[in-house]
Amino acid sequence: MSIQLLAAEPSDFEALLALRIAAMRPSLERLGRFDATRARERFRAGFSAAETHHIVFNDQRIGFVVVKLKSDHLLLDHLYIHPDHQQHGIGAIVLRQIFAQADAASLTIKVGALRDSDANRFYQRHGFVFVSESEWDIYYVRPAAQQTP
Repeated sequence: MSIQLLAAEPSDFEALLALRIAAMRPSLERLGRFDATRARERFRAGFSAAETHHIVFNDQRIGFVVVKLKSDHLLLDHLYIHPDHQQHGIGAIVLRQIFAQADAASLTIKVGALRDSDANRFYQRHGFVFVSESEWDIYYVRPAAQQTP
């Protein structure tokens, strides 16, 4: 399966927002928390085109990922796959690329997932461990790989 990560541009905001809403809406509705205006505002507040990459499969943009380099870790801020393309291993392929980046720099990866979202099982399956939770989110970390001398 050929997956490409292509750099996003600031002008991609609306398309990225629509993808985010498509991916998150079912989970947010289960919690009674879906609000299109709030979704736009939250995404706009943290949007950084420089840290955003489209996930491209068969020349079609089917998702996006945002990884932010912090002083001592990588923050996996967003990883969304359009619902029509979920459950096909695409997220796992993207994670392997992020893991390689983190492992090369001996960095942990931190991520948060909406409570009751399928993303929680996804991250746990891929080696993330529970750290804490808030009213709406659960937070995980993937420890840094140990470098051999």
